[in-house]
Amino acid sequence: MLFQSERDALDWFQSGERVLTKSFLDSIEWHKVKDTPFDERLLPVVQYMRDIETMTEVYFEELMASATGKDPVIRAFMEQWVSEEPLHGELLNRFMEEAGYPSDADWKQQGFDAISWRYKVKNKLVQFMTLPFGKRFTSVHMTWGAINEYSTLTGYRRLWESAKHPVLESILRGIVREEARHAHFYWSVARIHLAQRMGDRRLARFIVDRFWSPVGQGIKPVTETNLVISTLFSGQDGLEAMRRFVNDRVAQLPGFEGLTSVTERVAQVVQPKGVATS
Repeated sequence: MLFQSERDALDWFQSGERVLTKSFLDSIEWHKVKDTPFDERLLPVVQYMRDIETMTEVYFEELMASATGKDPVIRAFMEQWVSEEPLHGELLNRFMEEAGYPSDADWKQQGFDAISWRYKVKNKLVQFMTLPFGKRFTSVHMTWGAINEYSTLTGYRRLWESAKHPVLESILRGIVREEARHAHFYWSVARIHLAQRMGDRRLARFIVDRFWSPVGQGIKPVTETNLVISTLFSGQDGLEAMRRFVNDRVAQLPGFEGLTSVTERVAQVVQPKGVATS
């Protein structure tokens, strides 16, 4: 589905009903969680995803401080996005509790407190450095957002395939349906902006090729990010999933033909000696 304007993309996004409705939430069979063993190897992955979903307000505040955040269409989308994402984290936390891995009462605050001062300083510097670009940086923000959303929903698919837990799979499928709508909005607005100016295409491609990092890296230590990547995307099938569902989808955007950097970043973790990513 291709849109002609940002407003068309927003109208499509806002016209859809939320996936994680009260009916969906009431249908989750929490009482059956312990009927199926949960692989503890995947616990750090679920915790990581829970924390990142819960801390989306950090990204929201960062974007709202930029020229991109002043765009009324993008702001409207982001306000809905930041209201939806935390529920994903709550559901993952509830699953861990039902599986026998309860969190501390203040687990949310612990996550925010653990954000390093280096990340905060770096973020302020990035905000300052992008000011001269103004709205021309919107193409970067939207492309980056599309990569992260496609990475997230692909990671969730890999997680339920690895866990083979029916209750977790049901929860994740619901979350993925919501993430897919977010991803399509980001991708669509990125496409619209990238198609308008060659300079925007060059800027966005330069930033993504040289500076893109996986979802959560920075807010979370790189060691934790790499653990999630190695757990979910090891093996040729893992790299193929990242290439097919993330890298190649972004490569359809104007100026991103032949993109390989997303898959290559994953390959650096799962096959550090280097592999072919095309």
